[in-house]
Amino acid sequence: MFDLRRLRLLYELSVRGTLAAVAEALAYSPSTISQQLAQLERDAGVPLLEPDGRRVRLTAQGEALAAHAAIMLDADEQARAELERLQPSHAPVRVAAMQSAVHGLIPAAVRSLAESEPELRVEVMELAPEEGLFELSARGFDLVVAEQYPGHTREHRAGIEHTLLGRDAIRLAVSPDEPTTDLAAFADRAWVMEPRGTAARQWSTQQCRAAGFEPDVRFELADLTAHARLVAAGAAVGMIPDLVFAGATPPVRLVDLPGTPRRDVFTAVRRGSRGRPGIRAVRAALAAAFDASADGDTEKAP
Repeated sequence: MFDLRRLRLLYELSVRGTLAAVAEALAYSPSTISQQLAQLERDAGVPLLEPDGRRVRLTAQGEALAAHAAIMLDADEQARAELERLQPSHAPVRVAAMQSAVHGLIPAAVRSLAESEPELRVEVMELAPEEGLFELSARGFDLVVAEQYPGHTREHRAGIEHTLLGRDAIRLAVSPDEPTTDLAAFADRAWVMEPRGTAARQWSTQQCRAAGFEPDVRFELADLTAHARLVAAGAAVGMIPDLVFAGATPPVRLVDLPGTPRRDVFTAVRRGSRGRPGIRAVRAALAAAFDASADGDTEKAP
């Protein structure tokens, strides 16, 4: 019989790519992981790894077993979820959330859970959606709060389920005393945007190009509250989702963009663990927090 813990190491290697990355993610030493994978190889009776320069890669047999490992790990999660439903436990729920959700949803959700599920431990880490969704697939987290910008569909990963919380309006943010509201009028201004490679950066850049100019991005920051402060100071203009302000009075002037665009805000979990009572409670609390924050052109999920 295959040891499930060793199978997880093989699966982790298939998605993370290197022994060092697996070791960092699981807090093991690389030598321990190598020893465990060597034992798994003996159990399988076929070579699972082969040298690839200074690294190792999975053989065809290793890839096949890693695919089966994903199925077995999913079945293990489903079994644990069923047992937890029959006799509720308080296994921690590990949440990765994008920054605007950390500001706009997590405090209200955690406060609600403290009242309704006082024994439930919720652990939260701020991660960009791209990284959070990867870590969810790799079993680094149990639940992710992420977003999807118009025209930028997130990758569909096997075994991952998305549930829409609602649609969050994205607006042009300018200083409070700014008289101009037309997007094209800001062609010569300094812009603040999220880092290159993010869906938000790609989408914002496309809006500027559609208005006839290439944005002069002088400030490249992941922190959206820093975006708002730079805009409020008159140092830049930007595009900021409503959730960043979570019902508070914005320090900037917000102007509707052409077409009144909205991003989808959603939670994601592995299908094998979606039935866990703790995960269901956290998802419900996040949905209630989003509904409570929704105003203006922000839409609740149907």
